[in-house]
Formats: sequence, C-alpha cells, structure tokens
Amino acid sequence: MAESVCRARLVQFAPRLGAVEANVERHHTALAAATEAGRELVVFPELSLTGYYLRDLVSQVALTPESPALRGLAEASRHVDVVCGFVEESPTCDLYCTAAYLSEGQIRHLHRKVYLPTYGMFDEGRYLSPGSELRTFPTRWGPAGLLICEDLWHPSAPYVLSRQGMDLLIAISASPLRGVQPGGPEIEAAYARMLDTYAMLFQCHVLFCNRVGVEDGVTFWGGSRAFSPLTGERACAPLLEETYLDVDLDRSDLRTARLATPLLADERFDLTLRALEKISRE
Repeated sequence: MAESVCRARLVQFAPRLGAVEANVERHHTALAAATEAGRELVVFPELSLTGYYLRDLVSQVALTPESPALRGLAEASRHVDVVCGFVEESPTCDLYCTAAYLSEGQIRHLHRKVYLPTYGMFDEGRYLSPGSELRTFPTRWGPAGLLICEDLWHPSAPYVLSRQGMDLLIAISASPLRGVQPGGPEIEAAYARMLDTYAMLFQCHVLFCNRVGVEDGVTFWGGSRAFSPLTGERACAPLLEETYLDVDLDRSDLRTARLATPLLADERFDLTLRALEKISRE
C-alpha cells in the first residue's frame, strides 16, 4: 500500500558547468541535510550533475548508470529517494539528457528527455539524442512519472503517463529567464499555469524543480513549485536564489479530487487511440 504522505524537498541550486565532481559533492551535502530534516524524496534540477550549456563538453561529462558518481548517489538513496539529472552515454555511445530516480540503493528508473528544443537560444538537438519512451514506475507514494523541461510543453507526454496510473509527476528543468514584465517573468507565469492545469486535469501531484545561476550569459530563474490536484499550488520557491523548498503531499488529495470529479475514470482512451490511429493512416 502506498504511503499516505510524501515529504519532498526540491533543491533549487546552480550546478557548476562541466564540474561533475563538485556537483556530485553538492548533491551529497544536500542529501545529508534532507535526511537530517526528515525529508523522504529529494529532487534536483535538469542536468544537475553537469550544468546545462555544455555544447562540446557533452561527451566529456557523460556518465553511464554504472559510473562511480551515480553509484555513489544510489548508495545515498538508501536513506532518501533521489531524482537527479545528467548526460547519459548509452552502450552504443548515444548521448541523452536523462533524469534518474534512485531509491533503496538502486537506480529504479531512467527517463531520457523526449523533446529536445533546437530553436531560439536552445541547441540541444545538435549534441543529444531524443528519448523514445514514456512510462511510469513504482514509488512508495504510488506510480510516478518523470519529465524534463521541454517534455512538459507537449501535453501528450503527461497524458500518456496519466493513462499508466500516474499519481506523482516529477518535472526537472533548466529553464532560462526570458520575457520579464512588471509582474514577473512571462516564463514563470506560463509554467505555473501549465503545471497547475496538469495537476488538475490529470489529478496527480506535481513537483517541479528548476535551477538557478548563470551560464554563458544566460540566467536561470528558479521558481520551483509543488501542486495538488485539490488545492492547486502548495509551495513556491523564490526567483534566482539557491534554496531548499520543502512540501508535504497528501495522497488523500488524490482520492478527494478523483471522487469529486472522475476525470480519469471517465476518460475515453479508446476514442483517443482510434482518432490518433485514423490521423496516422491519413
């Protein structure tokens, strides 16, 4: 039976570009602090072990699941579950932007970023391969799904995870600051609306961890958040600052929301599938 409350901590920080050892050490420090504070799940941002604007450094910082850095973090997960981000090198030497879920001393799940932005200030498609799978995985708090930044901008991704019984959506990001207005960054408002909508429509809890800091003249805005399908935004981190954001997610919110409005039970997946197959044939 799933545990009733998930005591999560989002670690909003600025990884050092290309400095894997230093970033790993910061992870261990944060995990020790989280364990001391009684947290049960710690979430780090996208590419938390490597930094974001890697370009030609991608192959140099790439890790395999058997690397000492990841094995050490997996060992730390005997005390607290961990989500971290890194560049993964596959056995065929493909490179992916990957999120790992670590628990009880093991790598329990790997999600390879499916959508690689290659427009505007983004150039990921030049250096990385896209992932090709969306699937949930078991946790102490029910089935969870992992998405990375641009994945969120494609509603089909959380929809597919929802149809696999997702109770918890964990999203990690390295989102740059842009579109600043008097009320705050446009990008922050867009993420807040999107994540709140996903929590409501897919009737799941949502954890969103975004990084801060500056790389190559680009600023990352932070603003990490947590959402409930019942009460909306539960916690929000400040902009631009390194911080720990703690939030307790109660499974009873899922039951109350799903009984009050049975969106998941009423979903016509067969209809959606037939429509997509028809579009594909045409």
